[in-house]
Amino acid sequence: MQKYSNKKKNITDRILQILDLKGISKYKFHKDLGFSNGFLDKSRDIGTDKYAKILDYFTDINPQWLLTGKGEMLRSEELASAQPVMKGTEGLKPIPLVYQDAVAGFGSGEFCISEQDVKEYYVIPKFKHTKVDFMIEVRGNSMYPKYNSGDVVACCIIQESRFIQWNKPHVIATMEQGILVKRLLQGSSDDTLVLKSDNKDYPPFEVPKEEITGIALIVGVIRIE
Repeated sequence: MQKYSNKKKNITDRILQILDLKGISKYKFHKDLGFSNGFLDKSRDIGTDKYAKILDYFTDINPQWLLTGKGEMLRSEELASAQPVMKGTEGLKPIPLVYQDAVAGFGSGEFCISEQDVKEYYVIPKFKHTKVDFMIEVRGNSMYPKYNSGDVVACCIIQESRFIQWNKPHVIATMEQGILVKRLLQGSSDDTLVLKSDNKDYPPFEVPKEEITGIALIVGVIRIE
């Protein structure tokens, strides 16, 4: 199979390589996907929604190559024939497993997952009808026995506080303590939230809402015993 150069390391450059290979103009690309006309005019990271749209548009493109530049541009026909698609995975998009530090700003409207942020991908049929924005590994044992250190949790970003599901596990990004996995409870005032661990050795504590930069509901977990 033909290999393609990975010297261009920005995802925008790789999209341009695809257009050049397929003979598609930038104008047609922008129009078909609903992107702004200047989308490809400068190097940038892209959000997960645009990443998914591009993979829907170019079904023969290797998702890992598009995001990281690793491997081949096109999906390997040899690999496809040697590794049958599991029933229920057809059409599913890989979910990025990212480093904790990379999602510190996931509460921002400008949040996007960069190429260097992704550790690997998961294709999970059970999540077919569940919105998952990213996955991260749990650190520490404060949520034991619900979660063990090393468990992978699937996260759905919450944009408005009224969608918080009280007393359910969430991933919380804080300015001082970084990424935390806790249950969320209403605080003693409208300006605070209580973060509660399942491990009784970790007492609950209250934090000001202004200290919290992002909240994501945990919608699933992958555990290796």
